[in-house]
Amino acid sequence: MNKILVVILVTVVVVYLMRRMAQSRGDKPLPPPGGKKTKVEDMVRCRVCGVNLPRSEAILARGRFYCCDEHRKSDL
Repeated sequence: MNKILVVILVTVVVVYLMRRMAQSRGDKPLPPPGGKKTKVEDMVRCRVCGVNLPRSEAILARGRFYCCDEHRKSDL
């Protein structure tokens, strides 16, 4: 029983010292999940090769999406 108490005490002391060292170095704790909202962007598929890419990176021509100018030209 004494050994268990010693192990628990040592663990608590080690955790306390590690947290204190992290604070003195200026480390910040991780932010809680859901803190910052990230903007979600629609994905579109290239008409030629079928790769999915964000709408802002796609090339739109004649109502169709392409991943690069070469694919846009090849689908004429």
